[in-house]
Amino acid sequence: MTGPFEAEDAATPLTPAERDGLIPTHVTLHGELNELEQQNIADAQAWAFERKRDVLNEAFLRGLHRRMFNKVWRWAGDYRKTERNLGVAPHLIQPELIQAINDARFWVEHKSYEFDELAVRFHHKAVLVHPFANGRWARLAADLLVVGQGGTRFSWGGAKLQKAGEARKTYIDALHSADNHDFVPLCHFLPLQGRRMPDIENLHHTSTLAVSALAR
Repeated sequence: MTGPFEAEDAATPLTPAERDGLIPTHVTLHGELNELEQQNIADAQAWAFERKRDVLNEAFLRGLHRRMFNKVWRWAGDYRKTERNLGVAPHLIQPELIQAINDARFWVEHKSYEFDELAVRFHHKAVLVHPFANGRWARLAADLLVVGQGGTRFSWGGAKLQKAGEARKTYIDALHSADNHDFVPLCHFLPLQGRRMPDIENLHHTSTLAVSALAR
């Protein structure tokens, strides 16, 4: 599984550590693993979009990850237990994810942002917390959130972002800009096709969660 900043090489063998918890024992290459994960994710997407979901709910978000990877990883749906180069410390995952959920609920209730921008901001918070060390989960959660608010799924640059390439670089650069309080590049990357772009001044505001996560 890859985070948003970790590119994969299909021909690279999986290390023993990377195979820990893998359900299909015949898999030895990253490419083979990715194919299995993509099928698992496709099944999860079919389930997730069959009706409106209560996305801003911790149990649902954990269940979403479980649905995405339950045929591939034994620990699907479990928060990571190790430090990574991205994300909060493991013991902070649950409280900070709950804070991110509560922030987004407030935005929805008070119509703080257009639905597109709201989903963009929640995606950024999910990446900052990085509860499962997986960028695809954070992107699917944002898609479900924007669809639940009456919008359409984001394009995510029209590319598989776990693979190295220009789209991936643009996405990572946009996330870094959001870390520095500028959400405009991320909104342009998605893009918010045919919809009003968020107010530029408001996009330069960031949440308390983002600031605290960046300080770690």
